[in-house]
Amino acid sequence: MQFSHSDILAMSEGGFFGEGNAQLPSDLMLMVDHIDQLGFTGGHYGRGFLSAQLAIRPDHWFFACHFKGDPVMPGCLGLDALWQLLGVFLGCSGLPGKGRALGVGNVRFSGQIYPDDSRIEYHIHVKRIIKKPLGMGIADGFVLLNDKVIYEAKDLKVGLIR
Repeated sequence: MQFSHSDILAMSEGGFFGEGNAQLPSDLMLMVDHIDQLGFTGGHYGRGFLSAQLAIRPDHWFFACHFKGDPVMPGCLGLDALWQLLGVFLGCSGLPGKGRALGVGNVRFSGQIYPDDSRIEYHIHVKRIIKKPLGMGIADGFVLLNDKVIYEAKDLKVGLIR
């Protein structure tokens, strides 16, 4: 599956996965432009894979305040994007409920994103989907800049609450 920018915006408005189910944040917290690939097989664990992108613009709001005179994208926004995308995977799986980040095992930052970078790529490798008593996904996620992994998050957890 692929999702265009207009699909991503629809996911942030709510209702894309059915009323009361998963949705992406809107406006400034939306960290995804489009989803290139979403599949329920494949990835490192054979349980699903998602890849997406965000075009970097020098006028993104976070560059003006993080850090003044030394602009860099906050690493926590890349981590949030990975949680957002795991939530999309759960929504596409047909599981009911609103997505919430539940945690992460280990995070490693080995690079930075600057205003003159053109785009970043996200990869999600699903490890496990739990359907009951509530929907939950566990995955490893990666943020890539120029085809090089610069953020790595192990055991991302997103749950679906009703």
